[in-house]
Amino acid sequence: MKMDEKLLLRLQNGSDVRGIAMEGIEGEEVNLQPEAVNVIAGAFVRFLAKETGKTPSALKIAIGHDSRLSAQSLKEASIKGIMGQGAMAVDCSMASTPAMFMSIIFDETRMDGAIMITASHLPFNRNGMKFFTEKGGLEKKDITALLQMAATIDAAKADIAGAPKLDLIEIYARHLREKIQSGVNNRENYDRPLLGMHIVVDAGNGAGGFFADRVLKPLGADTEGSCFLEPDGHFPNHIPNPENKEAMAAIKGAVLSSKADLGIIFDTDVDRMSAVLPDGKDISRNALIAMMAAILRADYPGSTIVTDSVTSDELTDFLEKHLSMKHHRFMRGYKNVINECIRLNNSGTVSPLAIETSGHGALSENYYLDDGAYLAVKLIIAAAQAFKNGGSLASLIADLDYPAEAKEYRLYIRGVEDFKAYGNDVLEKFKERAAQKGIRIASPSYEGVRLVFPNKGWILLRLSLHDPNLPMNIEGKQPGDCDELTQIAKELVAGFDHLDTSVM
Repeated sequence: MKMDEKLLLRLQNGSDVRGIAMEGIEGEEVNLQPEAVNVIAGAFVRFLAKETGKTPSALKIAIGHDSRLSAQSLKEASIKGIMGQGAMAVDCSMASTPAMFMSIIFDETRMDGAIMITASHLPFNRNGMKFFTEKGGLEKKDITALLQMAATIDAAKADIAGAPKLDLIEIYARHLREKIQSGVNNRENYDRPLLGMHIVVDAGNGAGGFFADRVLKPLGADTEGSCFLEPDGHFPNHIPNPENKEAMAAIKGAVLSSKADLGIIFDTDVDRMSAVLPDGKDISRNALIAMMAAILRADYPGSTIVTDSVTSDELTDFLEKHLSMKHHRFMRGYKNVINECIRLNNSGTVSPLAIETSGHGALSENYYLDDGAYLAVKLIIAAAQAFKNGGSLASLIADLDYPAEAKEYRLYIRGVEDFKAYGNDVLEKFKERAAQKGIRIASPSYEGVRLVFPNKGWILLRLSLHDPNLPMNIEGKQPGDCDELTQIAKELVAGFDHLDTSVM
């Protein structure tokens, strides 16, 4: 029996698949059943066969998952779907999203494609699927085609006992260890370059606990004080999300209580990270971007850093005035940022880093893969070099300034069938009203309308990538500036019948 195409298409979330995989939250009905995962995985086999020119029987596809409670049943359904199409499914058990892509790259694995079962930092009842080919993650249009193809497939009932197993995370961990060894290049102790350093990890009970046990410890680091390394799909301690205040408070507490040299925190599937310095100062959002740019500057002088649209003016000043690099403020959405970085490099503009304030960061030297563990490796190499020379990571961003205040509002669009058309009309009128008041409008602006107030801060109004709302971000240079800018913004968005501005 085939599944309804409309129901499958509702599972699309940009460039991946997400849904409610188990009961447990009132009012949230399961829509990502094993049957759906089965046919979607089968469709991926057909997609890969077309992409590679190989027959399904010649294809080898890796499948892994994070710590979610529904992971096992969805993995088994995926393996059935893959084997039902005649391809080989390789069970990688618990892994990270970046490791799944690297299964295509590593000489000893050389997969044709990979599937990661994850819903990133979303609640315990959610799950999803991310897909990789040798070109990287699938694009939004690819996911649409995949789901349409899945609607033409019957769920397979293959015997999964013959699926080979692979300890992919150990191969991936060895890869990261070698990166640190060669990056630090400690001639006195090449094999254990982190000896004498104290680094703690918060995995949020996701899939990132391996980083402490299989990467840092073998290199000599003291990881005492690391927390929530045990996989637990209930996520009992905090949301596994580096943007979450409770999560950041946990890693700060771990660093301070253990007197560590550095703290690293990952999201559930380890494609995002943030860090904490010895004094408890977090390296996230603008600071993480600044830190990574400072680390990369020596190898890529004068290059361009691509970020999302909500970065601060203070970050632009740091990148351009202190690092002599260029800031290309683009759009929200990690795939958008990565694709823009690829486009710039292909056009001759050197761009080593695509990074969002959310902690998604991809380097050109690492296959443009958004990989939280690889970002952590770059930070650790820089920390080890500073440690050896009596310096500190903090000195790399000593000249970075921060806004005094920040606010975010979500202005919901209600009672409109085509919310994107309505939202774009609001943006156009918002821009016209600002121009009539003589307010400076940032140009170029690749997403929404950004209003610039040189002595006070900025306002950005944009259309959400997926939902019927207009997020508004405001930053102020001095205390009280946000309130003043909010009043200006309220006047500019007043009078739109279907726009709810009551949150302002």
